[in-house]
Amino acid sequence: MRALSAAGAEGIALRRPSELAQLSGVVIPGGESTTIGKLLDTFELLEPLRAALRGGLPAYGSCAGMIVLADRVLDGPADQVTIGGIDMTVRRNAFGRQVDSFEGRFEFAGVGEVEAVFIRAPWVEQCGPEVTVLAEAAGKIVAVRQGALLATSFHPELTGDARIHRLFVSMVKDTDR
Repeated sequence: MRALSAAGAEGIALRRPSELAQLSGVVIPGGESTTIGKLLDTFELLEPLRAALRGGLPAYGSCAGMIVLADRVLDGPADQVTIGGIDMTVRRNAFGRQVDSFEGRFEFAGVGEVEAVFIRAPWVEQCGPEVTVLAEAAGKIVAVRQGALLATSFHPELTGDARIHRLFVSMVKDTDR
């Protein structure tokens, strides 16, 4: 919420399908992707959110949120649930376990050099033709965009740099929903 505020947007917590109509965009945060999927299903948000994204609702997923926005997931449990929407294959925990977490600097298209925090982070193994790669780190794809959907395998909110969230806010403003 602080990162969105720093980017010039007001955030609200999404808890019910009826609240989707109030949103101009949605952020799917880091955390644990299987838990996020189960909670979306439990709170009956999974299908309404899928429909909203298909209808053009902008979304930004960071870390576990990237996994949730992926059409295909590697190394997930058999019951892994995703919203999908980005034509990509994501590998869960690709950079390693919790002890392998790290920070790095790299170029992010349209933003410049960013510092990023990777915590049990995924990476993108494969992208479809409509997906734009925005950044790579250690030779791996770590940020993508497809239409109104943005995803990063890292946590920009942990560095205090609001530029990626500002990019998302500008995407929301540019969407004719």
